[in-house]
Amino acid sequence: MSPARRIAIAGAGSIGCYVGGCLALAGREVRFLLRPRLCDELTRHGLHLTDLDGTDRRLPAEALALSTDAATVLGGADLVLVTVKSGDTAAMAALLAAHCPAGTTILSLQNGVGNADILARALPGRRVLAGTVPFNVVQAGQGRFHRATGGPVLVEATGDRLTDILAVPGLPLAAAADMPAVQWGKLLLNLNNALNALCGLPLRAELADRRWRRLLAAQQREALAALAAAGIRPARIGAVRPSLLPRLLDLPDPLFRLLAGRMLRIDPEARSSMWEDLHFRRPTEVDWLQGAVVDLAGRAGLEAPVNRRVHAAVKAAEAAGRGSPGLTPDALLRGGSGP
Repeated sequence: MSPARRIAIAGAGSIGCYVGGCLALAGREVRFLLRPRLCDELTRHGLHLTDLDGTDRRLPAEALALSTDAATVLGGADLVLVTVKSGDTAAMAALLAAHCPAGTTILSLQNGVGNADILARALPGRRVLAGTVPFNVVQAGQGRFHRATGGPVLVEATGDRLTDILAVPGLPLAAAADMPAVQWGKLLLNLNNALNALCGLPLRAELADRRWRRLLAAQQREALAALAAAGIRPARIGAVRPSLLPRLLDLPDPLFRLLAGRMLRIDPEARSSMWEDLHFRRPTEVDWLQGAVVDLAGRAGLEAPVNRRVHAAVKAAEAAGRGSPGLTPDALLRGGSGP
């Protein structure tokens, strides 16, 4: 697989547009499969990529291959990066089966732990790989996608040129030998997505507040207990071992800032993708995050009451359709519906 081969972004939202934009800026041939609203926005404004390090790059609309038609984007693709939300994986798998050539490589760059398996079951005989994107991307409007946190994209180690194709400026990348462990390690961090969606605060302000960090730590302890019971060792994502994350998050604010200042290196206005989902009245991925913890705990005969409470609160916010409910930590634990 050479860098000149065609790459398709299947479900180009925040992550897909940022990743695909970095690849296109590096000279890769990239096609974007988008929803009509975003396709119209990029057709008008082009693609504008920025990040917390001050990088500012643009691709004019005429340099982009944009379409809402799956056959146009997926037909002839050599590599497909699947970036849809977890709830859309099965539907995307059907499109891939219908339109991709038999030799296409499929790479899942999604949250959660089971999406690559869903794709593989629906695409027998195809090469399906797992990956994960650690950073947060914010849609800022008028075609601008802003990377608000850091970290390298991790992809399943393959022994071929896949990493050479994807490792381009603005997109640090590394190969991982045990992707299930990596995905569970990422899920531990992603348990904060729901808290951020429910409180409505910017990520940095939320994580600077010990009350919210202790709720995240409680969720992680439940997840770690379930993982231990299942014999799963999550990988370290970043500088801190998974087993130490809850203790670090529990620290008083001054000590947390001193010892974990890197965790607060976040764009001041960044919010989680789940906050964005509530804001735009879209289904969230809570079933694949908190829901996955509750399911794993249940199979081991354990309870996960904090994850269950957070899951229920996100579902209630989805049903209400009014964006973030702006909960306080106490209101969330009480099962309340407002600050």
